[in-house]
Amino acid sequence: MIEFQNTFKKFGKLSVFEDLNLSIPSSGGIVAVLGPNGSGKTTLIKSILGMVVPDQGSIFFDGKKIQNEWEYRNEINYLPQIATFPGNLTVHELIEMVKDLRLKTANEKELIHKFKLAPFLDKKLSILSGGTKQKVNIVLTFMFESRMLILDEPSTGLDPISLIQLKNLILEEKKKGKTILFTTHIMSLAEEISDEIIFLLEGKIHFRGTIGQIFEKTSQNNLESSIAKILEEEE
Repeated sequence: MIEFQNTFKKFGKLSVFEDLNLSIPSSGGIVAVLGPNGSGKTTLIKSILGMVVPDQGSIFFDGKKIQNEWEYRNEINYLPQIATFPGNLTVHELIEMVKDLRLKTANEKELIHKFKLAPFLDKKLSILSGGTKQKVNIVLTFMFESRMLILDEPSTGLDPISLIQLKNLILEEKKKGKTILFTTHIMSLAEEISDEIIFLLEGKIHFRGTIGQIFEKTSQNNLESSIAKILEEEE
């Protein structure tokens, strides 16, 4: 389980978290973290990974504080919103380099086939389109087994066929009992695959529950309208 306890974080005068308390079970399921730009979604993810350190409060993974620890990250596979790759490497070289760093068994061949990356394996990363780079990003994230996946805007730049493949891949990981935490601006994606929604606004949780519960709370019948209703009520 990941747990935030009385967590505060500021960047200069901008307050991102104010007394955030949140627990995310690691027993399996798909959790979508939603919110407008600047709501704290990416900071939440980076805090879990130890890339952002809270000013006050604590973050726990399986009951242990993550501050000054790193071993717990072996239990997490992370897909960043923007992947910055060394442009002088080929796709194949990058995959092999990451495999050497992780020292885990990888299943990259199946993923390369699924996302039709074989023609690009010997291409330099610097010449790839944004969508193709995102496919490489997905392969790097999903090719290792882990208990939890954290995906920051995973659908960015994907064509419709690749988006379907991504959705199926996420659902396959859920069947293995994994927890998948992801952010997205695509409400239809969150509505289709999420077991639970967390809606952040200015670093505070304004809703947490199932799709059915947010529909009931807002008297709406789709997620996009439900989120709009919450935003309207908060103005």
